[in-house]
Amino acid sequence: MGAVDEGLRRLQVGQYACPYCRLPQDRVATLEQDWVLLEPGLEVPAHLVPAEHRWITLSDGRVAVYGVCPPDGSQRCRIEHRLACSEQPLPDLWPWLTALRGENARATERRTGPEPPPPPEVWPDAG
Repeated sequence: MGAVDEGLRRLQVGQYACPYCRLPQDRVATLEQDWVLLEPGLEVPAHLVPAEHRWITLSDGRVAVYGVCPPDGSQRCRIEHRLACSEQPLPDLWPWLTALRGENARATERRTGPEPPPPPEVWPDAG
C-alpha cells in the first residue's frame, strides 16, 4: 500500500501561470505519464467539445482523452487551457468547418467585388 500512496502523492494537481495570459491553470498528470495544463474549475458537457480535446478525470486524479463518439449526454469533461487562453490562437478544431469558413470568406470577397457591367440596352437577335 505504501508504494501506491506515494504514487498518488506525485499525481497531485498544481497551479501554474500561463506564460501567455498569466492566468492560473491546473497541471494534471495523464495516463501517458505526461502533464497537461487544464482550465481550472471548468467542466463542460462532453458533446460540446471535439473528441480529441475532451479530458476526463480518473479515480486516481490523472486525466485521459475521452474520445467516445457520441459521448454520453451526461458526461462532463475538462478542456486544455490553450483552448480558452485569450492570448493564443485557437487551434483548428473542426477542419471541415475551417475549410467552409475559408470558402465563405472567398464567396464574400467575390460578392463585394466590382459590379458586373450592366446589360446592353438592346439585346441582339439570336434567332
